Amino acid sequence: MASDPSGAPFELTLPDADFYAFEDLLSDREKLKLAQLRSFLAAEVAPHAGRWWQDAYFPTEILPKLAALELSTPVQQGYSPLFAGLVIAEMTRTDTSLATFFMVHHDLFVEALHAFGSEDQKNRLLADALALRITGAFALTEPEHGSDVAGGMETTAVRDGDSWLLNGSKRWIGNGTFCDYMLLWAREPDTGKIRGFLLDASLPGVRRSRIENKTALRTVQNADITLTHVRVSEADRLAGIDSFEDIKHLLRGSRIMVGWQAVGAQLAAVDIARAYAVERRQFGRPLASFQLVAEQLVRMLGNTVASTGMLARVAELERGGYPSAAGADGETSGRTAGRSASDGMAQAALAKSYASRKMRETLALGRSILGGNGIVTDYRMAKVFADSEAIYTYEGSYEINSLIVGRDLTGISALR
Repeated sequence: MASDPSGAPFELTLPDADFYAFEDLLSDREKLKLAQLRSFLAAEVAPHAGRWWQDAYFPTEILPKLAALELSTPVQQGYSPLFAGLVIAEMTRTDTSLATFFMVHHDLFVEALHAFGSEDQKNRLLADALALRITGAFALTEPEHGSDVAGGMETTAVRDGDSWLLNGSKRWIGNGTFCDYMLLWAREPDTGKIRGFLLDASLPGVRRSRIENKTALRTVQNADITLTHVRVSEADRLAGIDSFEDIKHLLRGSRIMVGWQAVGAQLAAVDIARAYAVERRQFGRPLASFQLVAEQLVRMLGNTVASTGMLARVAELERGGYPSAAGADGETSGRTAGRSASDGMAQAALAKSYASRKMRETLALGRSILGGNGIVTDYRMAKVFADSEAIYTYEGSYEINSLIVGRDLTGISALR
């Protein structure tokens, strides 16, 4: 409650953190659905997210209500890529862990079924996966191979008649402790090809253990997976996958969505820090009345708007196609001769790396504004701050994404 010069109180209406009104670019249908999502998050997630995080507990009981929103793979349902990104940003704004679950299941597992599943596989799994009657994971990263997993993958798949034998280990597999299926990646030793399998997580030889002692995304159930002579039917292999190149569009989409998570984390930080600065009084007046605090809040907002703008442009490119390698005059440079269009990986990498770097600054400023209260989860900022470190690292660390963009920018790779 504020007051006018006469001392009479009045309600102070403050702008939303969507300062440049990117949501105005959505259709009426999309705005309505986003409002439904916000209502769900406010009622079912926000009051409990801190406790779930503290207890490292995943709330499977809310999945039917989440499924009822019918937000799975929005672009497949005719929504825009911008709407899909804002869904992830809004989820992250309330709870990064729930957004991460949603991305792993829908944007990787379900999207892969859409893109690479056979008609039989879709008939068996897609409806249940869309409705969250079954849950999925994306098992790519290994104990010794993260950023270099494309060339260093050690998990093997050996053909044996009408089935395959899988051996190896995976690590950091989100949803891995409780999922019904994993989209699991393995290398065929004889050919060197990467194969993808819809692995029933209950098969003999599959061992799962939860990764403990995390300081970020504590609600997410990350798992170590060990495969020992696991026999998988040929009918459960994704026939459309022959190499790592085949799944690039999945990884590009996931990288973009993590960029949107960096936006959502910043939206949360602006919300929390501004409310605190307006309500908290020191030296007899609100924190927001101090010039240094006001400047920090504005810097946080600027980072958030800039990150949103970059991701919104990438969303447009997802819909309309990425730019060709030709210059403005139509001529193609020597280093890109023969390239008619970009695959979008560099644009996705720049968006994720930039937004996550700005996110780190934004969250540090927000934590500072809360002072000592910024390190206890009661005030939310500490949880958002901790979770942001996972966003900074997964789907390509800041450094790896920077090298991807550098390769595209110069034609010279620093990756070995």
